[in-house]
Amino acid sequence: MDKGFMGGLYKITEWIMRIAGSNLLWLICSLPFMIPAGTKFMLYLNPVPGLENEIFTYLAMAVLAPFVFFPATSALFSVTRKWVMGETDLSIIKVYFKGYKENYKQSMIGGIFYTLLVVVMVFDYNVYMKQLENMQMIGIIILIFLIIVFVSLFNFFSMVAHYHMKTTLIIKNAILLTIIKPFRMLTTVICTAVLLFLTLKYGWLILFGLGSLTALVAYFNFNVAYNKIQEKVDKMNADKNGEESNAEGDSSEEVLELESGEQREKE
Repeated sequence: MDKGFMGGLYKITEWIMRIAGSNLLWLICSLPFMIPAGTKFMLYLNPVPGLENEIFTYLAMAVLAPFVFFPATSALFSVTRKWVMGETDLSIIKVYFKGYKENYKQSMIGGIFYTLLVVVMVFDYNVYMKQLENMQMIGIIILIFLIIVFVSLFNFFSMVAHYHMKTTLIIKNAILLTIIKPFRMLTTVICTAVLLFLTLKYGWLILFGLGSLTALVAYFNFNVAYNKIQEKVDKMNADKNGEESNAEGDSSEEVLELESGEQREKE
């Protein structure tokens, strides 16, 4: 009984250390981005007259995100990928910085694309919603696409951690997978929202779990969604003589351009 209890307690503390350790690595490596982002978040919670739309903070976040936040987050997903695939007894520091080094360039390029896209879409949204009153419907459409782009980031980081492939193909498939599997992505968004709520209530979570737990949930959902699509495509390929294919199957073939990429080794 004691051995079973102590063994269970040891496993719990071991996972706490894994989650907290990887989260701290993520925060440290993305610190230059986190400082202006945290400042903006604090101003949102406690507005200061004259600083609500402080452009320098937004500019700093946009410039730093591709070079700091994206590589640090991709490296964090490299760690959570190992956990989801059952490889838990590994050095977090080694796996994290190996992923950081290997994926830096690809994460940076993807970060530049996503950052520019978000900046343009946010600008257009504000123009249509605030300055062109008769064209607010376009603004709503842009907002929907903006949400899809934002949510696709979870798939983007998962794919960067999981595949050797072109950045353009990763971005395309990240967005397509988000559209094809909306309920799976909704689960990720809900879990992330819950974690953010708990972080607002218990501030220490930002140091010991917000990033790593979010990455763990996001990669798990990505892995499940992709495997389900892969199973459907395998069934379609097994019946090559059939002429009928449903709409989801056609979309899955697009997503499965991932097959042109090489899965990262499990070293």
